[in-house]
Amino acid sequence: MSQTLKHLNLVKLLDFLGNRLKGEKPGLSSQLKLAPKPLLSTLTYQEILTQCLKAAVLLLLYNKEGKPHLVFIRRSGQGRHHQNQISFPGGQQQKKESIEQTALREAGEELGLNAKDLLVIGHLTPLYVHTSNYCVFPLVAGAGRGLSFRPCPVEVSEIIEVPLAHLLDSNNLKEEFWTLRGQQVMVPFYQFGEHKIWGATAMILAEFLDILDGYFKKI
Repeated sequence: MSQTLKHLNLVKLLDFLGNRLKGEKPGLSSQLKLAPKPLLSTLTYQEILTQCLKAAVLLLLYNKEGKPHLVFIRRSGQGRHHQNQISFPGGQQQKKESIEQTALREAGEELGLNAKDLLVIGHLTPLYVHTSNYCVFPLVAGAGRGLSFRPCPVEVSEIIEVPLAHLLDSNNLKEEFWTLRGQQVMVPFYQFGEHKIWGATAMILAEFLDILDGYFKKI
C-alpha cells in the first residue's frame, strides 16, 4: 500500500466512499480496535439509543497541497464537554435537526465553513460513548475545493490538518499505558507530530480507515 498512498486521488476516494457507505459496514469490530482497554462499557448505540444524548461529527475530506486531508480540532478549555481533547468537528443535536443538519451546523460554528461548500456522502456506524452518555453519529463529507478555516476561539483552540496517507500508515498507530480515572489503561492512538488522536475519535477513525482498505484492493 505504501506506493499507492503517494497517489491518493480525492475524487476517486469520494466516489468509492459514496458507494461503499451505502452497504454494510464493519461497525463495532473496527471501532473496538482503538478502544482503551480494559473497556469501560460494552453497550452499543442500539442498546442505549432511547436514553442517550445524540451528537454528530463530520469526517471532512479535502485537498491541501494536492493531497487528501482530514481536519480535526483541539477543543478549547471553555466548552462543556471533552475540553482540550482532539476530535472531529461536531456537537450535540438540537431539537428538530437531522443528524446531517447538526454536523453541517457545527462545521459552520466551529470552523467557519459554509455548508454549501460541503457534500455529505454517507454515514459511518454510530458509537456510544459511556463517559458522556452520547451516541455519536459520524458523517463523511467532501469538499470540491480548498478550504479556508475560521475557527471559533471559544470552542476551538487549534485546527489540526492531517494527511490521509499519514493515518493510513500503520507505523503511526501507537499504544501506551495511561492513567485514566484512576485506572491503568492501555490506550491505542494515531500519532501525528505531538498530537495523539485517541478515544471515541480514534474508534470512529478506525472504522473509516478499515472501509478505505477496500479502495486499495480495487486499484
